[in-house]
Amino acid sequence: MKNETLKIVLGYILICLIWGSTWLAIRLGLDSFTPILSAGIRFSLAAIFVFIIMKLNKIKLQTESLSIKVYLIIGFFSFLIPFGLVYWAEQFIPSGLASILFSVMPFFVILFSYFFLKEEIISVYQILGVVFGFIGVTIIFSEKLKINISNDFFGMLAVLLSSVMQAGISIVLKKYAKHIHPLSMNLIPLTIAGILMLLSGLLFENLSNIKFDLNGIGSVLYLALFGTVITFSTYYWLLKKINLLFLSLSTFITPIIAVILGWLILDEKFSIQALVGSILVLIGILFANFTNVKDYLKTKFS
Repeated sequence: MKNETLKIVLGYILICLIWGSTWLAIRLGLDSFTPILSAGIRFSLAAIFVFIIMKLNKIKLQTESLSIKVYLIIGFFSFLIPFGLVYWAEQFIPSGLASILFSVMPFFVILFSYFFLKEEIISVYQILGVVFGFIGVTIIFSEKLKINISNDFFGMLAVLLSSVMQAGISIVLKKYAKHIHPLSMNLIPLTIAGILMLLSGLLFENLSNIKFDLNGIGSVLYLALFGTVITFSTYYWLLKKINLLFLSLSTFITPIIAVILGWLILDEKFSIQALVGSILVLIGILFANFTNVKDYLKTKFS
């Protein structure tokens, strides 16, 4: 049991750290590739990596009717459309604004859980945790936050729709995908998203400024292996093990990681707003997991 708990904690930390670093990796990659083409290469490479790992570990692709339906839903509504929307939107809105908008995901997890996932009990502490976390993320990016509704509306709407879709997909997977291996859950969806995005990028984007340089190739490889294969496989595994709302709160932690990496690598300013916001996010995470922390302390000191 302790072994399992340790794996869950390490898995949660892993997805937060890696997804926090993907903002920087995407930014570097978009200096070399167009957005949709970049995402297409990322997912196609990720599908190849998953296929190799499955072959080496002799993991069979599950092909019964329910699994096929789940693959198609993930392919279109977790990879192709949401990532397409985010990559497209980041051409028009700042990444800070995108982070804030995407951070509404836990609110929709609460809403969808109430209607479609009765076994997921949402407590008052968890709702308070989500509110604190969202306020924290907003404060982190408040200094750089400039919104022009007339120019930014469709970009903002795209990120918001992406967040809603990811929340909905999490509910579907929690309910119907418990029997599917995490790697199996990746292979077909990544292949669908990779091929369709590659074709879309080649057909509809301006490819004249593409550069196959070290930054671009390194970025796409990192996003494919670490930002997709490792993170999504771990996320799907965690989905079967822990409360869905608590798992969705990782969307509050990733902006903190992104800000720290920007400070360390790009020499960006780490402001007092970022510090206050980060503290509020951590308080929110503590509130959301209050019952577990209380039970642990009671066991430890009783």
